[in-house]
Amino acid sequence: MRILVIGAGAVGGYFGGRLAAAGRDVTFLVRGARAEQLRRSGLRIFDPYGDVQVRPKLLLAEELKARPEVFDLIVLSTKAYALEAAMEDFAPAVGSATVILPLLNGLRHLEALDARFGAEKVVGGFTYIVADMDAEGGVHSMTQLHDLSFGERDKAVTARIQAIDEMLRGAGFDAYLKPDILAAMWQKWALLAAMGAITCLMRGSIGAVVAAPGGAETARAIIAECVAMATANGYPPEATALAMMTQRLTEAGSPLTASMYRDLQRGSRVEADHILGDLLERGRKHGVEAPLVRAAYVQLSVYSASLKS
Repeated sequence: MRILVIGAGAVGGYFGGRLAAAGRDVTFLVRGARAEQLRRSGLRIFDPYGDVQVRPKLLLAEELKARPEVFDLIVLSTKAYALEAAMEDFAPAVGSATVILPLLNGLRHLEALDARFGAEKVVGGFTYIVADMDAEGGVHSMTQLHDLSFGERDKAVTARIQAIDEMLRGAGFDAYLKPDILAAMWQKWALLAAMGAITCLMRGSIGAVVAAPGGAETARAIIAECVAMATANGYPPEATALAMMTQRLTEAGSPLTASMYRDLQRGSRVEADHILGDLLERGRKHGVEAPLVRAAYVQLSVYSASLKS
């Protein structure tokens, strides 16, 4: 199975690098600066499970456009705000039997991918990992969590999803074929939106928020808003997942932060529209108001506007 990983950042670099180290046929579609970095230093992964360094196969977008070649599986790991540009870049790699596995947060990207390539080519997927990149391009996994979940959106167990399952297993991370991938994606979305709203609105780690007067109560209120919006759309989190979410997002002393908060602290672009804005809109359509999540979204929208000025 020929695999094209779109992006070699924290998520794509980690899972794509692990696949390459395990002997899978992986190529990374990257842009100029990242390509030069990878050619110079290789793809380095710093991980509680053991560090990895590989010399990845690289492909530039202009090379793919000039000489199209089809891949069996496209793993899409870009940020949501880079989706349109990414689709343009990897379009020449999509053939009649190509499967696209997006690992973006939320669900809005599915609509864009369906419209461009056809829903039959797009499966569901997401990851649980706390990872970031250093200034030299090294990928740092900061916990022992490194899950990749995937599945057909209609819950079918097809030959192609079984082939993907076989390819992903034994590659140095935990891979899960989910019987209901959309429900699992909604569950992840509620967690991520709550974590993003809590850490971005209150400008601190979970531990710092919980230590502040009224912090734990505010965190629980944000969790309740996110759960209410998911539930109104027909995807209530499972009881065990809700308990885990509440525990993780109200844990005293926890250094946990959302990737959106880390991007905010760096002065980088954030995925506020995809993670919070879209969830708020889907909640509003079902009559669910979420004032604390909306406050976080407004704050992030003001911040995003300042980057363009």
